[in-house]
Amino acid sequence: MSLDVDRPDPPALRTVDPSTYDDTEVGGDDYRRDELSEYLEDGAWADAFDQWAAHTDLDEGEWTVVEDLDLVSRFDFFWDDFADRVGYHAPGIPEDWKERDLHDWLDSWSQVSAINATLTELGQIVCDVLKEEYVEWESEFEEPEDLPDF
Repeated sequence: MSLDVDRPDPPALRTVDPSTYDDTEVGGDDYRRDELSEYLEDGAWADAFDQWAAHTDLDEGEWTVVEDLDLVSRFDFFWDDFADRVGYHAPGIPEDWKERDLHDWLDSWSQVSAINATLTELGQIVCDVLKEEYVEWESEFEEPEDLPDF
């Protein structure tokens, strides 16, 4: 299946400390958001979004929810020096979506789960594209000399 929609603009990366996210553990404190943001603008976002859209199971109704709730703008990407990778925080529809009446189209947990899962997939694809095709720096992490031999 594929999704035929207009590609949104890349998200503006935040200045949030990624360690505050519940779903991330980050080493280092140089998140290189300026460079990553430039890469997203230079084509990484377009490449990743197009790759994701060609294979996603998300339908146009679910994508409308993503657009209406402005979820794409809430993605965050950052460099994790310790793991030598691009990390990310994917936005999602919160657990209390029903109580908050977030969107008229949402009426089941399966819809919410599908949207959240596919946004996570998009985030991972963006990270992969950034790391494989754009990031040119090496991790600055140096292993301590006093590690025991096993």
